[in-house]
Amino acid sequence: MIPKVIIFNNMSLDGRIDGFDIDNELYYHLANEWSLDAVLMSNNVVLKKFQLKHGKEGTDHKVREVNEIDNLPLLVVPDSKGSIRIWDKVLESNFYRDILVLCSRSTTQEYLDFLEERSIKYMIIGYNEVNLSTALEELNVQLSVKNLRVESGGKLNGLLLRDDLVDEVCVLIYPNLVGGISPDSIYSAPDLNSKEGVLDLKLLKMKKLKNEIILLHYRIMKYQF
Repeated sequence: MIPKVIIFNNMSLDGRIDGFDIDNELYYHLANEWSLDAVLMSNNVVLKKFQLKHGKEGTDHKVREVNEIDNLPLLVVPDSKGSIRIWDKVLESNFYRDILVLCSRSTTQEYLDFLEERSIKYMIIGYNEVNLSTALEELNVQLSVKNLRVESGGKLNGLLLRDDLVDEVCVLIYPNLVGGISPDSIYSAPDLNSKEGVLDLKLLKMKKLKNEIILLHYRIMKYQF
């Protein structure tokens, strides 16, 4: 069993996730309406959100006491290459009750030691890269994570969709056309082939919000063969 997985993204009408102004207050207001156990966030989004730099290490750190009954979500971040170094700043945001870093057997011992020294929890799942399917299973079994939101760029979104790990897709569509040939689109993946050739969706909710922004919420139709 794996948790219920909801991908939630801002995007322009032509599917871009950059190049236009995003209403973060609206995004998190809507996201916080869901009762979620965890947030799965790509390392690049963490770096961008908290304005961190790859390999940048703080000069000091604090051991944070975790409140196990805290109703804030757990932050789960795949980071097998050890990109994120200032976890203290992430915790200081008080958006999450704790952090779990997903590593692989290719993750350096130096980075694992770095995490242990700062009392940052981690799991080693996968060889060269994190095995997302196994990671979700372990989140359910070991940490009782029953549902989670994915806050990511197109690469992680695409990997999850490719591996049939997503239950629902929710998007805020902005009234903008960005254009360009940047890979920063909502899903970066090879063709998402099911038996019918594409992934079929069922519309759960459609709503017009402020500033001409449209909310679309879909369930992915999963077929048993």
